[in-house]
Amino acid sequence: MKHGAFNRRNALKLMGTGGLGLLFGGAAVRGSASSRSGRVVVVGGGFGGATAAKYLKRISPGLDVTLVEPAKRYYTCPFTNLYLGGLREFESLGHGYDELRDRYGVRVVHAMAKDIDVSGKKVVLEDGSELPWDRLVLSPGIDFRWGALEGYDEAASQKAPHAWKAGPQTHLLRRQLEAMEDGGTFILVAPENPYRCPPGPYERVSMIAHYMKTHKPRSKVLLLDAKDVFSKQGLFQQGWRDNYGDRIEWVGRSDDGRVMRVDADKLEVETEFGTIHKADVLNVVPPQKAGIIAERAGVTDETGWVPVDPATFRARRAEDIYVIGDATEAAPMPKSGFVANSQAKAVARAIAAELAGLDPIAEPGWANTCYSVIAPDYGITVANVYEVHDGELREVPGSGGVSPMEATPAFRSREAAYAEAWYAAIAQDTWGTRPA
Repeated sequence: MKHGAFNRRNALKLMGTGGLGLLFGGAAVRGSASSRSGRVVVVGGGFGGATAAKYLKRISPGLDVTLVEPAKRYYTCPFTNLYLGGLREFESLGHGYDELRDRYGVRVVHAMAKDIDVSGKKVVLEDGSELPWDRLVLSPGIDFRWGALEGYDEAASQKAPHAWKAGPQTHLLRRQLEAMEDGGTFILVAPENPYRCPPGPYERVSMIAHYMKTHKPRSKVLLLDAKDVFSKQGLFQQGWRDNYGDRIEWVGRSDDGRVMRVDADKLEVETEFGTIHKADVLNVVPPQKAGIIAERAGVTDETGWVPVDPATFRARRAEDIYVIGDATEAAPMPKSGFVANSQAKAVARAIAAELAGLDPIAEPGWANTCYSVIAPDYGITVANVYEVHDGELREVPGSGGVSPMEATPAFRSREAAYAEAWYAAIAQDTWGTRPA
């Protein structure tokens, strides 16, 4: 694998304590900030929010940090595809907040944030109570643009699930797959960029194909894509051929793969050129936007995402509000769990420094690595490191790369094992939990 200056060991350092010096400026920042106080509220308990809350307390224990997350047990979207493929139990994707509370002293409030009073600096909860803040971190993930794809609204998702948030939709899609007769067709509709987890649709059809190969060998997968190019494309297509023959058919936009209309009752979709496709199980990944609380805070723009300062991830449309994870406009960084975790650490450092009266780190850095499992013993990877250059985010030249096309079966098997190790490491770093 050609990763230049980046490798798996460096990735784990950036996720964990080994990366504190790079991301936070070392012990001098911790020592200067630890005696200062201030109120920080973090909304969202996923890879971004939980990491931000934890690392704020690690850097500056004197801060009053509150994490607002309605779920007492958080289930990750990463690795739900392995659940659909029969390689994981769903419960292995769940994580709690005991470490944040008990070890680091984060106040965890299990409630829905309904609104943000920007001028009054308060988070309004669903019961009407309010949480005051000096700095606010929003990590709300995504919401869906219901109706942006004709015929696909929230009601339609109960018949043609998206399963792009872990939970009831994931279980619904799994039940539909199990109930499908052998010989049926599974159709996945993939959206245009940007959306959560760029390689996600392609890993999903890989895992669906694995399930079919094992349980429904006469069934097939059709992937209708609004794009002609996608992440790790050559590697995915090679992996599909190696593991599933012609079971997976991918149709890109130029070949009439862009879906324009969904009929969830009939499990049919119509493409740009008028072609009708009928599914036995229909999985629609709809257009997306930042989580609704970001919109209510007034920090989104006309794209539906949140523009941020590239060095600090402070929202451009509001003072003292920072936004991390999938909700941001942060290209070329993808919307991934690793990126959210990486951004959260840099934001924690920036807030702790600011509240301590210090300047933020002059040259922050971020990393991403993304493992995709095509079959139980077949994995592929893409990785990059990012920096601010001339006021814009960019990939560090020569820092990243993908798995080699000419890899041996043993190499692909190791990549699949590394994927499991990555998930265990980032879960430990974010929530302090070890997956079951």
